[in-house]
Amino acid sequence: MDMDAQGVARRPDGKVVFIDGALPTELVSANTHRKKNNWEQASLRAIHRESSQRVRPGCPHFGLHAGACGGCKMQHLDAAAQVAMKQRVLEDNLWHLGKVKAETILRPIQGPAWGYRYRARLSVRYVAKKGVVLVGFHERKSRYIADMQTCKILPPHVDAMLMPLRALIGAMQARDTCPQIELACGDSVTALVLRHLEPLCDDDKQKLRDFAAIHGVQWWLQPKGPDTVHLLDAGGEPLAYALPEFGIRMPFKPTDFTQVNPHINRVLVARALRLLDAQKHERVIDWFCGLGNFTLPIATQARQVLGVEGSEALVARSRENYEHNQAARQVHQALAATDFVARNLFEMAPETLIADGQADKWLVDPPREGAFALSKALADVHQARLGAEGAAPLPSGHEGWQPPARIVYVSCNPATLARDAGLLVHQAGYRCTAAGVVNMFPHTAHVESMAVFERAQ
Repeated sequence: MDMDAQGVARRPDGKVVFIDGALPTELVSANTHRKKNNWEQASLRAIHRESSQRVRPGCPHFGLHAGACGGCKMQHLDAAAQVAMKQRVLEDNLWHLGKVKAETILRPIQGPAWGYRYRARLSVRYVAKKGVVLVGFHERKSRYIADMQTCKILPPHVDAMLMPLRALIGAMQARDTCPQIELACGDSVTALVLRHLEPLCDDDKQKLRDFAAIHGVQWWLQPKGPDTVHLLDAGGEPLAYALPEFGIRMPFKPTDFTQVNPHINRVLVARALRLLDAQKHERVIDWFCGLGNFTLPIATQARQVLGVEGSEALVARSRENYEHNQAARQVHQALAATDFVARNLFEMAPETLIADGQADKWLVDPPREGAFALSKALADVHQARLGAEGAAPLPSGHEGWQPPARIVYVSCNPATLARDAGLLVHQAGYRCTAAGVVNMFPHTAHVESMAVFERAQ
């Protein structure tokens, strides 16, 4: 099975055939609809011998037929088998792309398979010919929106709102100019961000207020880019999620990046910090710190923390969250001294690492592009100190700087993790002591993972 949830078969001559809907070990008939020199693509016609891992999908809109929702690709595969497949993908990527094998395979982090998606971007379209409004995800391999009446990966209270949302938009004068609703759930607040291309009339705004009163949601409006998002009516409880194990509360805006699955995020943060094992005398750097999802918990354990992000605006938000949590804590529970700085994390160099000071440990949580520049800068320092041929000279003042003894790397892309792991292990002087998957997105091909690197002695 590949990461697009297609069964992978081979003809007698070795030519690969990708079969949408087929599972490993099954005997099937399929119709080929696309041929290339080295591979073919086919659709499932009949199953003659079924896999023991095949299950009945939990969503009525899942399937291979025209109009089926394309949001989840793996509902026909047992949830435990999905996790095992993702673990294999991680291990395969580490070896084939990075020539790295983890010394220990971490137990997968997994949680609820349904009702987990607290963030979602729902497309909206008024279909004039049918006189209906569609709200949901796109159809499989299509730009059209699926006719969804329910969505079992959304929280139950949001799932129950899908049809009322369709009715709401259908009754608005702006139904032709509202292309998207973004969902963001906090621990006690559900926010809906309405993207509207034209100003809303007073009557439409009142309809939104009436809907909010009935369903207990906050409406935010987005007339243009993400920076224009604002509450329909000021006041109300702010969006926030808690990390109870660390006594941290994280306020956020509905368009901020936060993890889709809060149940898994709590476990993810807790495990990352156990693996990091920051001590009261240590300094830790959190690269790609975001709003402080890892930074603030680390500040409950270390002596000093530096959070690094790519924009001044995000750094300001991180600092606000730190100050909010610091003010809420008692003196004997105060957070460690923490600062936040903006850096272009995709153009790192040895002098940047050295200028930011020595740290005992690093937490790295990059976007899908990975942390190549950061890993390369660390490798360049190591190679220069080894006197490797072609290595660039290090800046003055590097003599007292030492690389971190441990790095915990949280990844949303196994391919870029493997690439960076190859640099850390083969050029920067580290061992990959552990790695494992995090099933943040059940029923999808998305693979989140975590790896630990220890500096070789």
